[in-house]
Amino acid sequence: MRGLASIQKRGKKYQYTISHTVNGKTQLIRKGGFHSKAEAKAAAAEVEAKIARGIVPHLKPVPFNSYYRQWVELYKVNIAHSTRLHYEYTARAIEEYFGSTPLQKIKRDHYQAFLNKFGKNKAKETVEKVNSHIRACVEHAVMDQIIPYNFTKHTKLYYTNPAKKSKDKYLNVNESNLLFNEILKNLDKGLGYYILLLALTSGLRYEELVGLTPDDFNFTSNTIHVNKTWGYNNRMPKGFGPTKNDQSNRMIDMDEITMTEFKKLFSTLKPNKENLVFYSPTSKYKVLSNTLSNKLLKKMLLSLNINPITVHGLRHTHASILLSHGISIYYVSKRLGHSDVETTHKYYTHLTEELYERDSKNTVSIFNNMKKNK
Repeated sequence: MRGLASIQKRGKKYQYTISHTVNGKTQLIRKGGFHSKAEAKAAAAEVEAKIARGIVPHLKPVPFNSYYRQWVELYKVNIAHSTRLHYEYTARAIEEYFGSTPLQKIKRDHYQAFLNKFGKNKAKETVEKVNSHIRACVEHAVMDQIIPYNFTKHTKLYYTNPAKKSKDKYLNVNESNLLFNEILKNLDKGLGYYILLLALTSGLRYEELVGLTPDDFNFTSNTIHVNKTWGYNNRMPKGFGPTKNDQSNRMIDMDEITMTEFKKLFSTLKPNKENLVFYSPTSKYKVLSNTLSNKLLKKMLLSLNINPITVHGLRHTHASILLSHGISIYYVSKRLGHSDVETTHKYYTHLTEELYERDSKNTVSIFNNMKKNK
């Protein structure tokens, strides 16, 4: 086994060709697009070094669309149905633009062209999610030695529909306080107020809220065990399902006020077949409707002269309150059930930047105050 490289000029750019012999059979490895002869030589030398170590470049074309689907099947096994739909959305985007184009033929410019086309009439969050899926998949292709580098790196995301402003997604501390007390005053009016209370004080996802049973509440330790979800729309499997990821299976500490109210509720709650807390016999999915919960929240916020947000916005509100009170982002990440702290940081960059400025001033004041008064 040996490699022998030659450099050719193709127009204004250069390419290398490596004559690769294995068991008496010669195969050629070519790569072009280099801006200088030296750049092509350096890249060829790297490939030759790998060949010398017994690392054989992947010569057989690997279709991008099938490789992505195989990657999802192998490495994204224990994910929630809703998350799987996001990966399927990315698969369709790959199929529509790249089809069965081999990974080996896709360059950074090709991928940038894809981002530019895909991002038209798309929101920032959509483009970011699709790009993150593809980038992780392509990184695996690099590790599998199918391609030499990740062509998604050093590209620029493009989108034309701006994401909703962060400040519109959550309530500030004063607004949260008003809502909290208003909910407490209305708990006797129905189960809908209880789910809003718990959404605000726990930060749970809606599918986690409606998947709760009384057994998940521990009134001795004031904790709630989050270990399942419930399908509340047609995009989710019916009935109980797994949490979004392994990190979402968690135990969270709760305040005494919320737990006291739920302890009272359970003493009067009528039993149901699935033992659900937020059971609704008239609902299609047998739990409190997300749509109706949003309407109830909107009605309450308008009555308080607060701009409406969704129930999911209460999850953002919960995290924002904790971060603004100096709670560590690592704790917030685990409490929310995020897969990693980077996810939390991405969602709350606006807050962490504000906290950075506050902490910067506090750091300076600490040392300014160290000098003892005489």
